[in-house]
Amino acid sequence: MDFRPALGALAVAAVMAAAPAAQAASQPSYPATRTEAVTETQFGVQVKDPYRWLENDVRNDPAVKAWVEAQNKVTGAYLAGLPGRDAIKARLTQLWNFERFGLPVKKGGRYFFARNSGLQNQSVLFVQDGLEGTPRPLIDPNTWSKDGATALGEWVPSEDGKRVLYSVQDGGSDWRTVKVLDVDSGQVLADEVKWVKFSALAWNADGTGFYYSRFPAPEAGAAMQALNLNHAIHFHRLGTPQDRDTLVHATPDRPKLNHVAVATEDKRWLMILSSEGTDDRYEVHLADMRDPAAKPKPVVKGLEHSYSLAGSDGDRLYLVTNKDAPRYRVVALDAKAPGAAMTPVVAEGANTIDEASLVGGRLVVNYKEDAKSVVRLYDLQGKEAGQVPLPGIGSVSGFGGEADDPETFYSFSSFNAPTTIYRFDTKTGASTVFKKPDTPFDAGQYQVSQVFYTSKDGTRVPMFIAHRKGLDLSKGAPTLLYGYGGFNVSLLPAFSVSRLAWMEMGGVFALANLRGGGEYGKAWHDAGKLLAKQNVFDDFIAAAEHLVKQGITTKDKLAIQGGSNGGLLVGAVLNQRPDLFAVGLPDVGVMDMTRYDRFTAGRYWVDDYGNPAEEKHFRNLLSYSPYHNIKAGTSYPAILVTTADTDDRVVPGHSFKYAAALQAADLGPKPRLIRIETRAGHGSGKPTDKLIEQFADLWAFTAFHTGLTLPGQ
Repeated sequence: MDFRPALGALAVAAVMAAAPAAQAASQPSYPATRTEAVTETQFGVQVKDPYRWLENDVRNDPAVKAWVEAQNKVTGAYLAGLPGRDAIKARLTQLWNFERFGLPVKKGGRYFFARNSGLQNQSVLFVQDGLEGTPRPLIDPNTWSKDGATALGEWVPSEDGKRVLYSVQDGGSDWRTVKVLDVDSGQVLADEVKWVKFSALAWNADGTGFYYSRFPAPEAGAAMQALNLNHAIHFHRLGTPQDRDTLVHATPDRPKLNHVAVATEDKRWLMILSSEGTDDRYEVHLADMRDPAAKPKPVVKGLEHSYSLAGSDGDRLYLVTNKDAPRYRVVALDAKAPGAAMTPVVAEGANTIDEASLVGGRLVVNYKEDAKSVVRLYDLQGKEAGQVPLPGIGSVSGFGGEADDPETFYSFSSFNAPTTIYRFDTKTGASTVFKKPDTPFDAGQYQVSQVFYTSKDGTRVPMFIAHRKGLDLSKGAPTLLYGYGGFNVSLLPAFSVSRLAWMEMGGVFALANLRGGGEYGKAWHDAGKLLAKQNVFDDFIAAAEHLVKQGITTKDKLAIQGGSNGGLLVGAVLNQRPDLFAVGLPDVGVMDMTRYDRFTAGRYWVDDYGNPAEEKHFRNLLSYSPYHNIKAGTSYPAILVTTADTDDRVVPGHSFKYAAALQAADLGPKPRLIRIETRAGHGSGKPTDKLIEQFADLWAFTAFHTGLTLPGQ
């Protein structure tokens, strides 16, 4: 008999009963925020920006630092007084405490994979010799900093498995420092490469050096805010200083281009993908890795279509592209004749191709079928050769490996299925479990369904709904609706400890697959970008209305959440339909749409948002910019804005200005607070203890303002 579900429920009840009876949270007294008379006229429109001084870097401006400290003091006191906050944290700690694994990479007969024992702040890189070998820790980032905020970023073993190329991410920043480790001795080599960002890492064939992308070193004090320009690919030979690295590819005449180098598995060809923004539109170059002096040759000119490397068979390269195929197809390219037409291999189908790889003489093609994974196999001529059986509705990733080795690995997860790693044989079609977590909860106690609803313009939109089995929905349950809707990003069912905790508490979790994402290919993305961005907000509002209409929740029990572009989404719909929601949780959001392109990576986003320097886009951006469209005199939901001081993707000034404007406006009695994390960035690399604290705050806030009754209350 499995006693874990009962133990989980008892644990929640016990910690709740032990918690002191909390009083209803009182209305916070917001810190004073000074205003400045900043007004700019753009295309005849006066745009006021009274909180522009909050754009300044918190590390360099004492006034901004003092404002952050004052806001955190008020927010911290409010959250600490919420009923059940400490109990939620205790339960999150219990739920998070289970062994988790990442996808393995096989090189030189060794298997490399990440593992977290449960509550480790950062996952540790392990290696084992052969399938039956004993895993041993190789790189432990938990020893790198006292606060656990320094993380292991990208890592790539050499072909012989004797060395590992890896990056270090500090405090959540996008900047990386790249190092090399000797696997046998465990020693870190003297080689160190700095100012790496938005880069792939690729070894050469004999492991004597590697390719990487970097920006020029920023001026002192400007690393967290300056625009990222003049990206370039370099080659570093082991044993030499970085200033002697070879420049492989750069475009000084086009400083906005980014360049990423991807090597074929046999290390014969280096594919260079160049892009200007966030759209998957690339120029392609090829370089012969057997000739270090050879210059990359152009294959595709003009930023029009998407290309990604699926694998290679000698000089025959297999690519996934949306050229003449909005839902993508697989084509072949002769590397020795890059100017020749590409040969069709796997035709475009009814479902969108997410990714593809060549393993063991088979093309493994991962499709998105109504926002869930389906994986099919093909031979190298494009003839279908079977399907990978999956355990249910969920998402799959992986299938890396060698063209002549049938062994590969993939992960499967869903809202009610923690990530399990499978070993797959492309010849036999057999899947076996490689690593499966032993969890302190029974994920089988939760159910997942998919529904379709109609948006404002009649578009049919999918949405996943997950909750505890047997949950009483007769009066509507507190519900958390999540969305993103942008940048061709697809939201597929995936496991999250924090979401499971919300469902265990008695909440419903819903995820809407909004336009602007990539769930249905290029057309779906295009329908939610630029001048069509309002469709994304309409889709999200329609999702909320559907949940209410179906009786799953009510307006006073509905919370909305989103991060980054999803933070923009939440901010925009709170302004457009404040009557529809009880809680808004915008995280690291893009909140000033008139100035987003002036900081760090913001310039890339013109592909999705439009250029504020162009009148038609400026007027559209201003029409939904969260910072500029707050409706004073209207009753707003309870809002908890979250951001971090080291976010150099969406600089925290966005959230600072937005929160200040919320607090200054007459929006009714519900709180408008901001929670500002220190030593954290856009999300990547955030340590486990910070995640537990953050979600304890978020769920206590959401439970209180949606009327969710916790065990023991």
